[in-house]
Amino acid sequence: MSQRIQKINELLRHEVSQLLLKEIDFDGILVTIISVDTAPNLSQAKIKITTIPTQRSERALRFINKDIYQIQQQLNKRLNLKFVPKLIFEIDKLEEKAQRIEKILTNPKS
Repeated sequence: MSQRIQKINELLRHEVSQLLLKEIDFDGILVTIISVDTAPNLSQAKIKITTIPTQRSERALRFINKDIYQIQQQLNKRLNLKFVPKLIFEIDKLEEKAQRIEKILTNPKS
């Protein structure tokens, strides 16, 4: 990954997290951006999120996708880039898998 893409990933992570914090009411769900992966041609950026509680991840994703147009427009205004990537939000399943593995390891009989 080029240094330019890494900088854009960090910039997107910061700006999108600020927008999510200010623009969307998650109804008691804590949303964290885990990673941002921008395509080399800046056409899209996949943003992986996780939530607390993890059982409400789908609901948080619905809140985000409902307001995706507004988030994208605000990001376009904030960033000084010729091309702002299209945002695609996904739930990071790694945390759920880690919790399942930890549960199995701590309680192998169940």
